[in-house]
Amino acid sequence: MLVLPRARFSTALREDARKKIENLGYADIVVGIPSYYSQFTISHVVEQVAKGLDKYFNNKKCLIFVSDGGSTDDTREIAQEIDISKYNIEKIVSIYRGIPGKGSALRAVFEAAEFLRAEAVATFDSDLKSITPEWVKNIIEPIYEGYDYVCPYYKRYKFDGTITNTIAYNLTRALYGYRIRQPIGGDFGMSRKLIKDYLDKDVWETDVAKFGIDIWMTTTAIVDGYKICQARLGAKIHQEKDPGRDLSHMYREVVGTIFRLMENYDYFWKKIKGSKDVPIVGDFVGIEPEPFEIDQQSLIEYFKLGYNNFGGVWRSILEPDDFKIIEKLFMEEKPENFIMPIETWVRIVYRYADYFHTTPRQKFKVLDTMIPLYNGRVASLVNELKDKTDEEAEEYYNKQAEIFENMKDYLIKLWD
Repeated sequence: MLVLPRARFSTALREDARKKIENLGYADIVVGIPSYYSQFTISHVVEQVAKGLDKYFNNKKCLIFVSDGGSTDDTREIAQEIDISKYNIEKIVSIYRGIPGKGSALRAVFEAAEFLRAEAVATFDSDLKSITPEWVKNIIEPIYEGYDYVCPYYKRYKFDGTITNTIAYNLTRALYGYRIRQPIGGDFGMSRKLIKDYLDKDVWETDVAKFGIDIWMTTTAIVDGYKICQARLGAKIHQEKDPGRDLSHMYREVVGTIFRLMENYDYFWKKIKGSKDVPIVGDFVGIEPEPFEIDQQSLIEYFKLGYNNFGGVWRSILEPDDFKIIEKLFMEEKPENFIMPIETWVRIVYRYADYFHTTPRQKFKVLDTMIPLYNGRVASLVNELKDKTDEEAEEYYNKQAEIFENMKDYLIKLWD
């Protein structure tokens, strides 16, 4: 019998899913696909996962669990109809219970894996266009080789993953000392031991249950001392989101989670000096990323609107010299001259982290005032990287991460 913990949402599993899991009894591998309005991509993801499990792990008992956020399009119906019976792989499609968000979707997957005593767990985003059976191999195989946490290592178009490139990668590296290139990548592998650790943490009714889940999983794996690697996955091609339009909620939850974790783990990150490489494993999955349009004008307008609304707040949070640079950018009329220096951006991030830390209430209102500055930083990147190849852009992002690392003492001084 599946016994579950008590809390407001004592479980993320609904009755239908619980019964199927109990009937299943056990599984060696559980692959979770958190989904929400994914009717155009879900069948491709499920089919590729099934092919990968069949091709590389056909001696294992496997479950694919589509954990849906209550989509009102045909996501669940399509996922349900995909016939994978020829692969001898089980499939569950269910709406999770709990706070709406990817974290609650993964909690349902983790609970299923824990009950089934799975040896390995993997998660893949439901909007992937570039996933192949080799992704499944590269993410799961390292778990059988003794790793506890497998992060994705993609080739990405230079303007894809702006929250990763402006904040998440830089802070994971500078604070915790691990060069994990995609700490919020979405496609991960986990050991049974790590899953149990995740489920035991009291976070499932916080922002971690939303978009904060990926960075929380990565940071927890580092701080709790698990063995980590990165898996080559080739290009991540998905339903891209224009950073100027769709990412405010995600920014708030991801960056809010990073800042909260900084408060929880300051005893850990304050003593970390420098950073180390994290092994990259698996054969290269050859596919090049696709470029897409980025609306720089909207980013600049969002930044300027932010200046009008929050200029006074920015003046009180930022260094005077950095605020002067922001003022100058506000006055700048030519989009091609819009450049925010890296050091200014690093100080902005560190000062906001500290301000978030020292603000007793309404921390997320503080964070909202940072979003236009992030849009300004992305608009600046459009200019700085427009003539660079993806490889050259990657060099730039690594240099930027190094500057975050070199300026860490600035943050510690503020923090203390």
